[in-house]
Amino acid sequence: MIRLPERKTRSETRSAIRRTPLTLDRQEQIERLASRPVDVLVVGGGVTGCYTALDAVTRGLSVALVERDDFASGTSSKSSKMVHGGLRYIEQGNLPLVRRSLLERQRFRRNAPHLVQRLPFVFPVLAQDGVFDARIAKAFEGLLWTYDLAGGWRIGRLHQRLTVPEVLARAPRLRADRLKGGLLYYDSRTDDARLTLTIARTAAHFGATVLNGAACRGLVHEGGRVRGATVEVDGRDIDVRAGVVINATGVWSDGLDALSDPGHRPRIRPAKGVHIVVPWTRLPVDGTVTVPVPGRARRATCTRWGDVVVVGTTDTDYDGSLDEVLCTREEMEYLLDGANTAFDADLTPADVVGSIAGLRPLVGGKEGATLDMSRDHRISTDEHGLVTVTGGKLTTSRHMGELVVDEALKVLGRRARCRTAGLPLLGGAGYDAEASSATGGLGAHLGERYGTEARFVARLFDEDPSLAEPIVEGAGYLRAEVVYAARCELARSVDDVLSRRTRMRVFARDLSVKAAPEVGRLLRRELGLAKEEVARQVDDYIAGVEREKTVLMEGLS
Repeated sequence: MIRLPERKTRSETRSAIRRTPLTLDRQEQIERLASRPVDVLVVGGGVTGCYTALDAVTRGLSVALVERDDFASGTSSKSSKMVHGGLRYIEQGNLPLVRRSLLERQRFRRNAPHLVQRLPFVFPVLAQDGVFDARIAKAFEGLLWTYDLAGGWRIGRLHQRLTVPEVLARAPRLRADRLKGGLLYYDSRTDDARLTLTIARTAAHFGATVLNGAACRGLVHEGGRVRGATVEVDGRDIDVRAGVVINATGVWSDGLDALSDPGHRPRIRPAKGVHIVVPWTRLPVDGTVTVPVPGRARRATCTRWGDVVVVGTTDTDYDGSLDEVLCTREEMEYLLDGANTAFDADLTPADVVGSIAGLRPLVGGKEGATLDMSRDHRISTDEHGLVTVTGGKLTTSRHMGELVVDEALKVLGRRARCRTAGLPLLGGAGYDAEASSATGGLGAHLGERYGTEARFVARLFDEDPSLAEPIVEGAGYLRAEVVYAARCELARSVDDVLSRRTRMRVFARDLSVKAAPEVGRLLRRELGLAKEEVARQVDDYIAGVEREKTVLMEGLS
């Protein structure tokens, strides 16, 4: 999309640029939470809750955001990491969702260019047993035209046909015996955990109190209305007074709704999605390649992320613990089977270097397959004034936050204009992703994680030159990033750093175990943690990884 030159800097852009790093001191955030009543209390630090907090604070409301575990520790760090319109929703006839998603995709690309990048998607056309065969390829191309016209054009590229050599250039190990060509279109990807964290930090930049490790244990009622919540943080109970409380807890939302209304009937139907991670050398693809899974209606995607490829996803009902969701051996083999059928790769469980398992908070009954359920969101206010948002998808999180705050303002009896549509996230204003990639090196590595705020991370090298070294040999992440996570990103633990501030647990699981002691050492120095506490965190992290591997490899010798 071509944008005409602007004569002067937009106020939204000016307001999102910092001259100094935004440091977030945990004790300061706790004292703010304890001492200040707020207009809006958001419970849940996933992407929807964080964007709700950002929307509310930029409308001039006083805001607190509390998260039981860590920002994005639930669904929002375990998604397919796509910012997309959703071709499947056109197939389902939900064109309004596609239009909205494509508009929001472009806003993400403009407001967070360091975190949301354009990504090519390839659909191989096969003679038989493919996602598309030659008979229906033309019909599918009509669907791609619909996608482009619905808003896909904003990304600056339209779909196109590919010859067999062009397909193989992007996926050289794709089995070519039945290959007839391909179709190419463009969407976007993101590091979902860092995106969520950056939204939370942007809310803090504008004045919101944001706090992880802060669990909502009950709601405060006055005169039959919800007027706040009791929050447990670091062993301390804090009564937070609020004009309106927003429930943005995703798959856990029924629990908080029941605290407001004991007669509440559950409405969330969790759907499990898993991905596995394999080395790029074993499955060399560029961008995303969509392949068939034998005997299944669902398509699988193989997406390159640096030196690895993420293969996913499943979409199945889930009735286990919401607090421990792991990829199983059966799910891993299902995805490996799909990849091996499409590619001459001979992948085995030994090639799996990481896995992701999360739950989608779908809204609806138990009838039908989760794959066919709507990804539309639902916003409701109960008779006690608790506002709840459920469903939806990462791509539309900004719009969902806007609509939730609109609803909250009705409860407060106030009016204020939304400002987030054109508001850059921290690090986004002035960042040129293409220029950063072209220059490469350390600047590119830090740029695609922190944007223009990468300079604040690099300044730490002057403080201690050893911080410019990798956390552990072979890791792409630096010691400075651990220190920055502790000072500026509210990282409290080894798991916070390795699972979400970096993505080592996902993309380099075994290497992350080797990195855990060094991460613990840096956190101890930065946060003043006791030696015993650091040892416990390291042990817990290693045990968690071993538990993940045990479930994944169960029954394999």
